[in-house]
Parts: sequence; structure tokens; C-alpha cells
Amino acid sequence: MSSTARSAGGREPDRTAASAGDIERLFRSEYGRCVAVLVGAFGDIDLAEEAVQEAFATALGRWPETGVPPAPAGWIITTARNRAIDRLRREASRAGRHARAALLNARDEPAQEGPVQDDRLRLMFTCCHPSLSANAQVALTLRLLGGLTTAELAHAFLVPEPTMAQRLVRAKAKIRDARIPYRVPADADLPERVRSVLAVVYLVFNEGYAASSGDRLVREDLCAEAVRLGRLLARLMPDEPEAVGLLALMLLTESRRPARSGPEGELVPLDEQDRGLWDRELIAEGQALVRQCLRRARPGPYQIQAAVNAVHSDAAVAADTDWEQILRLYDQLLAMAPSPVVSLNRAVAVAEVAGPQEALALLGPLELDDYYVFHAVRADLLRRLGRIPEAAAAYETATRLTDNRAEQDFLRRRRNALPGS
Repeated sequence: MSSTARSAGGREPDRTAASAGDIERLFRSEYGRCVAVLVGAFGDIDLAEEAVQEAFATALGRWPETGVPPAPAGWIITTARNRAIDRLRREASRAGRHARAALLNARDEPAQEGPVQDDRLRLMFTCCHPSLSANAQVALTLRLLGGLTTAELAHAFLVPEPTMAQRLVRAKAKIRDARIPYRVPADADLPERVRSVLAVVYLVFNEGYAASSGDRLVREDLCAEAVRLGRLLARLMPDEPEAVGLLALMLLTESRRPARSGPEGELVPLDEQDRGLWDRELIAEGQALVRQCLRRARPGPYQIQAAVNAVHSDAAVAADTDWEQILRLYDQLLAMAPSPVVSLNRAVAVAEVAGPQEALALLGPLELDDYYVFHAVRADLLRRLGRIPEAAAAYETATRLTDNRAEQDFLRRRRNALPGS
């Protein structure tokens, strides 16, 4: 009997069985949208997040048996909404029932109009309220919209996991206690919050492009979501050069993704990539945006980083890279937005222009002992200087500090390729 006939007879049509991996991928791709929709409906971040998590837990228990519903994200949102309503009914005090009833009725009202029409972008601006610290704004938005775990957030911020957990709890408590509203920001509010929103989008992209944990080097879902949000921001604020610069930076970086891993998923460093695999359309779009930023002559950190990537994209082979221009750009970036990570990236350029000895000397003052890239760069410089035992130790430290399998394998290969290994 066909599935159509079974359906006509009152039975469920055939559905594709779902594995835990299928549901995890849906979680990664749709968690942020589901939370944003629920926050818009109920105005309560904790309630929305817990309801969505419960809905995914329900899916994990049912879908392997019943199959994936025709609109899985819609199923999650509907289930989460029902769980949230049930919880509100159970917990509402007698004095607060009228307010709760009004809140429940509000879910059927037309969406609030304003300059930001995307649920996820709207929630980003809401989380980036000026009463929260900059770090709390970014971390909370990454958690709610990117679905990043506390461990992934800790990796992105270079802080211990317990520190990040406390930061998230405090941010949510601040929103609750200060009664910060979930609302569409007015035009006048956008510039004040754009810096944190740009940081959120870029961190989502970075977590996608270089996943902090797991077997996969890249999480395409996060890269795609960050680029999508970057395009929305650039359209929303066309006169904000840093929004355009961030989009250019992501497009130019994303253009290299097809060449960044080999047939077995292994990491391929920039200087060894097959540049014929780079996406020329993304490069052309990104370079056009960089030129647009240059014409405005209002430089910012994202624009400068985009210019660095534009220089890389100009080189047909690695040997043609204009490292002197890249070093000048990093000098400008370090003056504008000094940080240990910028100094580390500048040291890489110094190594290409002035040699590894001068670059190694620049690493000494940097406080990046918990950052695996720092040790990987140091290992490479030591290798080039012939200081093999020290290079081996640095590679081992870098390997220990990353939880991504592809990065670990790459670092082990580099360690094993050292003379005498």
C-alpha cells in the first residue's frame, strides 16, 4: 500500500527516520531562529531557551521512531511554544494571571514593526543592550543565536569554562532584574549597539570556519548564518563602513574554504592550498566591498582585516603574497585596536618580511599561553630557526590546547615531520 493510501486511511505517511546526528545538525542550524521566535512571543529569554531545549529533547526521543516531520523547525517551534505556555500556566501566581494572560495573547498579535525585520538579528540587537558589558553582550548572543556551548564560548573568549558559565548567568540575571525589554531597536539605537553585534557575527563565523571542538574542521552552518547576518547588517546600515568591512572580511575568508581541507578532511594551511579551488565570485564581491571602504576613508578594524585578506586573495601563488603590505596593514590595526592576537598575527607577517628570529622575539611579551595558535606559530618559528627540541615541545603544547580533531592531526603531522622525529 502506498504512503498516500495509508494517509487517506487515517495513518501517518512514511517519514524518514532521524538519527541523533540528524537532530544535532537541526539544532545547530535552527536553534537560534527557534529561540528568537520564542523570545519574541513571550519576552522571556530563559523561558524561550529552556522550552526550545525541551522541544529538541522531545524530538530526540520521538523522531528516531516516528520519523522527521515535514517541517522539522516548525515542529520544534510549536512544541516549544506549547511547553512554554504549559509552564506559564503552572507557575503563574494568582496576582499575576492577568499579566500572563496578556502575554499569552500577545503571541497572536502582528509582529512589531521597526528597522530590523529578521528575528535573529532583532534578538542580537536586543541582547546588545548598553546596560550589559560588551563581553556579556557577545557571549549571551552567541549562546542564544549561535547555539554555541559554554565550552565553545570559553574557547572563543580565551577564558576558563566556569568563568564563561558565570558570565552567561549574570547576563541573563541582568536582563531579568533590570527588566530589559525584548523590542525592535529604534533607528537611533542601532549605531550604539552595532559594535557588539558585529563582534557577535564575526565570532559566529570564526567558530564555523575553525570549529573549536569536534571531528570537523569547519561548521558550514555557522559560516552560512554569519554571512547571512552580515549581509543583513550591511543592508540595514549601508553608511556604517565597519558593517561593510565585516561582510568583506567574511566573504574573502569564506572564499578559501573549499581549499582549506583535503580529501580526508585534513587541514591544509594557507601557503599549501590549491588556489584554483578558491571561490572567485566571493573574492570579487569581497574585494569590491574593500574598495568601497577605501573610498570612504573611515578605516576600522574589520575593514583593515578585510584588506589583509584582499592582499592574500590577490596572490596567484603563496610566493607572490605582498607581505610588506600586509605588515603595514597590521601596523595600522595594532595602532587602532591593540590586542595580543593582533600582535601575534603581525608577528607572522614580520617573519615573512624580516625573518623568524625577529618574529620570535615579538612573541615573548604576549600573554597567550592558553591559545593553541600562539604555540603553533611559535613552533613554526622555532622549526625555521633549527631549534628542533623546542619546536617539538611547542607543537605538543598546541596539540594539547585544541579540541578540534583536524587541528590536532595537523599539529601532530608537523611535529612528526621535524628532523630526527
